[in-house]
Amino acid sequence: MGNRPTWAIPYIIFMAIFVVAPLFLVAYYSFVDDQGFTLRYFQKFFLQPDSVNTFIYSIGIALITTMVCILIGYPAAYFMANSKYGTPKVMAMLFILPMWINVLLRTLATVALFDFINIPLGEGALVFGMVYNFLPFMIYPIYNTLQKMDHSLVEAGYDLGASPRRVFTDIVLPLSMPGVYSGIVMVFMPTISTFAVAELLTMNNVKLFGTVIQENINAGLLNYGSALSLIMLLIIGFTSFLGDE
Repeated sequence: MGNRPTWAIPYIIFMAIFVVAPLFLVAYYSFVDDQGFTLRYFQKFFLQPDSVNTFIYSIGIALITTMVCILIGYPAAYFMANSKYGTPKVMAMLFILPMWINVLLRTLATVALFDFINIPLGEGALVFGMVYNFLPFMIYPIYNTLQKMDHSLVEAGYDLGASPRRVFTDIVLPLSMPGVYSGIVMVFMPTISTFAVAELLTMNNVKLFGTVIQENINAGLLNYGSALSLIMLLIIGFTSFLGDE
């Protein structure tokens, strides 16, 4: 029990049960029916305009949410990483506090807020709720990257006579891109696959791709729901690959 590989056994068992096995089952039910191997569930998706349109619409909502999170999250992370602009720990705590509350409770509170100020629920409320729920997932990867950045490079830029704008565009921004890529993956994919937030903030009038998956699985269409989930997994893998690049 003293060697390091032994301590990895619990994590391997956990990964095998809760990660590998579910992924295997999703892939299995996606390609298998009573007749054996089949691709008809993927064909069904591409032949159903409603499902394809919902998928495209979900991508659009996810892109808008991600862009808004970048526009808000990057300046926040930049200020948090520079102590001269304030107290980073206090700012970090302000962004962490809402995460202590369950996402459904936060969403219900958002619904109550919109009702209180007489703003109708719909696409605008959906984007607001998505940004509110996923903004910390954009801020903290960028913040961690900026905090770990070699600040001597910034000092060298100033010593060589570069303006603050030039230092930011040529040094800080390129070095912070790994955090931006991580934030995009952590915001973009959950936004597409979520369903509870969309149902609550639009009174079930707006359907995202996650809602389609949920409805098919609840209706007993496990194979088709698994095929849709696999499509989501492939997109996650693709975006993660782009982030690594």
